[in-house]
Amino acid sequence: MTPTIRITPSQGFRLEIEKLSGQKINRCYQCGKCTAGCPAAYTMDLGPRRIMRGIQLGLRDEVLDSTSIWVCLACQTCSARCPLEIDIARVMETLHHLAETEHRIPGDKDVAIFHRLFLQEIKERGHVHELGLGAAFNIQSGHLLLNFDLLPELLRKKRLPLLPVRAKGASQIKAIFERVQALESQSTATEKK
Repeated sequence: MTPTIRITPSQGFRLEIEKLSGQKINRCYQCGKCTAGCPAAYTMDLGPRRIMRGIQLGLRDEVLDSTSIWVCLACQTCSARCPLEIDIARVMETLHHLAETEHRIPGDKDVAIFHRLFLQEIKERGHVHELGLGAAFNIQSGHLLLNFDLLPELLRKKRLPLLPVRAKGASQIKAIFERVQALESQSTATEKK
């Protein structure tokens, strides 16, 4: 008699992420090089190493509700440092997309506000107008004077342009956003059938 293999919840989540990302999560042996090199690790509630371990343990809610997957810069440093060549940045992107698909928002509402405003800037202008982004974030987050003390020096040193400028190719970037939105709408409509 052939033994029945049962997939535990931890294996189910890991297998789902492996399928979506194309990465072998179980190969990660927790060396920590990803987190040590991550320029955003200090802002994360769970660093890349802990995210990988959470997937291995099947901690779906803890991983998908973490702020880490929202503040990941997708800079590929973690992937480049991985001795087993796991594309951890791709895993983080996969988790972020899955969290968005499931309409999850990070525990820190400011992260969600910043993320939405940042993408809106990219969509409209092709790049970020830092002064406008900072002002919109301060207003929408309720932190009206956050980093306000830095403004005079940044303006004096001409580090912040006062007026926004559209990047070359901004219309092409906007078209990419619209195409993704159309594909997502099409996918949602297909799922409802």
